Order: sequence, then C-alpha cells, then structure tokens
Amino acid sequence: MNFEAAPATEPRASLPSAPHIHPPKVELFDVAAMSNTDPKGFRRVVDEYRLEDFGLYMARPMPGHPELRYVESWLLPGMGLRVSKWHRHPGSDRDEDFYVDLVDIDRHFGERTGASGPLWRVVDVYLDILVHTGRRLTVLDTDELLAALDGGLIPPQTAQRALERVYRTVQGITQHGYDIEAWLAEHAAHLTWGEH
Repeated sequence: MNFEAAPATEPRASLPSAPHIHPPKVELFDVAAMSNTDPKGFRRVVDEYRLEDFGLYMARPMPGHPELRYVESWLLPGMGLRVSKWHRHPGSDRDEDFYVDLVDIDRHFGERTGASGPLWRVVDVYLDILVHTGRRLTVLDTDELLAALDGGLIPPQTAQRALERVYRTVQGITQHGYDIEAWLAEHAAHLTWGEH
C-alpha cells in the first residue's frame, strides 16, 4: 500500500493488490573489511565508508543488477533512517531523488561481536519513502508492515515505532518543501555525496 503526499496537481500512485510477506531484512556494514553484507547474505565490496558523528556513509557498485549500477547511502541512527541515492542504468523510468528506508540501526554491533573495527547492523522495518525533491513524496509498503505484524514476524512495538518514525519523517520533509536534506540539516545531519 502506498501513501503519496503531494500538491493537488500531482497524480496519485496506484495500490498493489497484495502484500509480500517476509521477515525483516538485515544488513551488515563492515567498515574495517570495506564490505556490505546484503539481506540475502551476499558480501559486497564497498568503495567508500565515511564515519561522521551523525551517521555512516557508504558507496558501492551494484554488479549484475538489471536496473541499478551504484548506491550511496547514509545510515542515520538518531533518525532511524537509511537515506540512499540509487544510480540507475540508462533508460530507467524511476526518477526519485532519494530512497529512504525506515530502519533500526545498531552502530555498536561490532563491539559486542568482537569485530576488528566498526560493524553496523541495520534491520529494515518495511516502510520506505520515495522523495522527489521540491515536488512530492510517496510512502511505500505499509501493507507489508501490517502483514508482518499480523503474521507475528515483528512485535507491536516495532510496528508502532516504524509508523511514528514515518509520520515524523513525512512531516519534516513536507514542511521543508519536500527537501529531505534541508530537514536533516536542521537536525545536524549534513549529507554529502560522492561523484558516482
């Protein structure tokens, strides 16, 4: 199920017919090893990690992906967000500026597991936001969140936290003219990106 916040002149997104039910997706971000382990367990080589007080930046290629060639992401533990720029192959019809995952971030995971350096664990809590800077945003996958809750894959507290986070994020972005970077800068998260 999608929810779109936009000026009245913008078209509404269509709704999918049925949710895809799956457990929360988990990723590992291993700074010392320069790797990112995706939700399917594949370890990917990272070109760049950058650690700031407010979060962790990652940039890596997407080899073999039919639509995406590169990803840049900021993990923002204080906000419970992963803000990404997806770089697509020519011909893609997607045009969002930012893809925002609602996530639970454990930035101290490596300390508890004996890792040799910073190792962050990120659990996706289903909800996503597509941001078209200055124009609109769309909330995705509320149906997946509710199906996971109904199926016992997540506790009620996780669903409540995800919904509260998405409401706060949507409000912040819309109040800043659909500019997520302006909203995050107000919270001392100054995002910078690479040349990819």
